[in-house]
Amino acid sequence: MYKEDDVSKARDVKALLLNDYFWEKIDCMIGFMGHIYEMIRMGDMDRPCLHLVYEWWDTMIEKVKTAIYKPEFAHVIEEHCSVTRFYEVVYSTLIARWTKSSTPLHCMAHSLNPKYYSSQWLEEDPNRVAPHRDAKLNNERRKCLQRLFPDGQIRNKVMEEFAYFSLNMKDYSSPEALENKFHFEPLVWWGNYGASTPLLQSLAFKLLNQPCSSSCCERNWSTYSFIYGLKRNKLQPQRAQDLVYVHTNLRLLARRDPSYKKDLDSMWDIAGDGHESMLSGNVDMLQLVTLSLDEPVLERTIFFEDEIES
Repeated sequence: MYKEDDVSKARDVKALLLNDYFWEKIDCMIGFMGHIYEMIRMGDMDRPCLHLVYEWWDTMIEKVKTAIYKPEFAHVIEEHCSVTRFYEVVYSTLIARWTKSSTPLHCMAHSLNPKYYSSQWLEEDPNRVAPHRDAKLNNERRKCLQRLFPDGQIRNKVMEEFAYFSLNMKDYSSPEALENKFHFEPLVWWGNYGASTPLLQSLAFKLLNQPCSSSCCERNWSTYSFIYGLKRNKLQPQRAQDLVYVHTNLRLLARRDPSYKKDLDSMWDIAGDGHESMLSGNVDMLQLVTLSLDEPVLERTIFFEDEIES
């Protein structure tokens, strides 16, 4: 199209695409931005992950720092500014976003994940500390408990139970409970070993079973707006609700079909309850960008019927 429209533009585009340095800059951008995308993508899944967000952010920032300071990318960045200055700008942007979006509830959920108290997890990185030894987490956790338990006596009881849990006291000191902190899913672990602290166990059941974003609600609203629109505005609320319910369950059933991920044309979304790392090399980027969350083929087939209102 450029060649027919403007020969000089076509020549410039061709020279750019054949320039190795241009692709080095692209590799540099993907090298550190891929980790940010990956973290956001994991947080967008339809599964409990509120207790994982705090650790995801810490890990993502460390990966971004490592990618930016790679020798093969240093000369690309230093053309514009020093690597240190570049990282400071990226770091400040990430911290500002985390400060804006984080809440004491994230810190409370993080503190209730038994994995982060296990010796196996702490030994993976010498800089890691258990949540109860982190001053910032302690402050945010107290704020959360004050909101959740306004009664001082009940709040003190919960704090006492948290001390038993975090310091491996009483029932939490058994070798089996200590070993399984790293190997069991958080909810499974609390179900097996948390009965001696009923208030804390109840809180853990609530927080460790929560997604970390409103993506599920957004998808539900998108489905509703897809069904109830300008051309289909005579649906009764109950009928629209029933259609959303049917649509959502058809989506879940479609994901269980073995052919779901094999046939791109039949995929309803980008694997809402699964995730593959963009940096692992297993994801075809061209296939990824052509998938649509808003106009999937199967949705059009089911719901764009002239007489659906009747």
